[in-house]
Amino acid sequence: FYKAGSAGSGMAVCRQGRMRGNMKKTVGIVGGGAAGMLAAIAAARQGVSVTILEGNDRVGKKILSTGNGKCNLGNRKLDPEEYYTGQPRLLRECLERFGTEDTVSFFQGIGLLLKEKNGYLYPACEQASAVLDALRYELASLEIEVVSGCKVKQILTGDAVIGNGHNSSGQKGRQTVAGSGKLPSGQENGKSMAQGMKLPSGKEHGKYAAQGVQLPPGQRNGRITVRSEERSFDFDSVIIACGGKAAPKTGSDGSGFRLAEQIGHKLRPTVPALVQLRCSEPYLKAVSGVRADAMIRVWNAGECIACERGELQLTDYGISGIPVFQLSRQVNYILRKQKEVEVTVDFLPDYGQEEYETLQADREILRKGRTVEEFFTGMLHKKLMLQFIKMAGLRPGESAEAADPAAVRRVCELCREWRLHVNGHNSFDNAQVCAGGVPLEEVTENLESRKAPGIFFAGEILDVDGKCGGYNLQWAWCSGYLAGKAAAR
Repeated sequence: FYKAGSAGSGMAVCRQGRMRGNMKKTVGIVGGGAAGMLAAIAAARQGVSVTILEGNDRVGKKILSTGNGKCNLGNRKLDPEEYYTGQPRLLRECLERFGTEDTVSFFQGIGLLLKEKNGYLYPACEQASAVLDALRYELASLEIEVVSGCKVKQILTGDAVIGNGHNSSGQKGRQTVAGSGKLPSGQENGKSMAQGMKLPSGKEHGKYAAQGVQLPPGQRNGRITVRSEERSFDFDSVIIACGGKAAPKTGSDGSGFRLAEQIGHKLRPTVPALVQLRCSEPYLKAVSGVRADAMIRVWNAGECIACERGELQLTDYGISGIPVFQLSRQVNYILRKQKEVEVTVDFLPDYGQEEYETLQADREILRKGRTVEEFFTGMLHKKLMLQFIKMAGLRPGESAEAADPAAVRRVCELCREWRLHVNGHNSFDNAQVCAGGVPLEEVTENLESRKAPGIFFAGEILDVDGKCGGYNLQWAWCSGYLAGKAAAR
């Protein structure tokens, strides 16, 4: 059954899981977001017992805000080039194993009708809540237990601790899987500390102890204990799928990163991605609210390193809109090393150089009998043109015919190449995704930790982030499915 409850009800769930554990393998999932729910469903379909530990009062909170409430859940034009990661080969292999068609089949299989807009996939009703409800109902049909209000603080494998550095007996412990090779006091009689299970004959004091040396391939010493502030849960495998740092109010508070670091993973630095950028120009308030089709280019060391075209939105503090979101990741990583990044904006992206020069020549006949403001009317948004006129040193009311030709050309040049200086970004509160995280080099092809076998990762906690267009949710479905299926084995 689908059991949602407070953390206070966790012990009952925990005991029930242990009872079933005598018959079924158990899988615990930390985080009930998109990746976590997909992982739970994939694992449960393999016949194992699954429990989701969710920090919020309900699962899937972040899904409700995706796609402006419509939930862009995938893209027909799935391409690994639309993602950023330090290990593109593994990313490509993962997307080949669970791609867009698999996403479509999965959601159709749980009753969700889909529609397509220019390759973007949405629920037919265009309600993100329908996606969440379909997932919740599938959790219920598979009898997946959900413990809400449960914030995981610690994970233990045998005598190893993934959390605050104390073992299950309360003693200070090493935060690694391998350890001292000795059993805790009182456990020398063939019992492993974490589970009270007998060790193989002849191995009571050696490598199969709870903190023994590395086990042979494919073997692990006992089950994994997951602790919240008040309760403990025992599982055979655990999937960490509690997101990154983006939109922390939905539950992505970075706690998964702390768990990953404490088992030995070296995180790639995290920055907000798909987020608004802040600029140093004080006059932006004068053009705030303007929206315009534009080509935006990012410059570093005199070289254009990235560009995107789309609807630019100007704010009183900087720039926003889809093309800005797409570029924000690169800009924010540069800002980790230097104080500002230069971007240029072309408000006439459809004009080649020759067409642009023809445009200028053709407009010359309009100068006679008009003011500067009247001469430039009709080129771009009025707010922009007035600002560019001012920046060129002209007055809106002066005669266009008598105006300095160089200043007139300068106004036109600003329409083609308006330079802005980005010196910051909005916080993770405003970001749609978090870049960085657990490197793919540190997980297997099934997204299992190479530092702590039996622990898997899924979703945004991994060092994979995509552009706008359903790519990040596709990664959540893909990674959740692969981790869930593998954890169930």
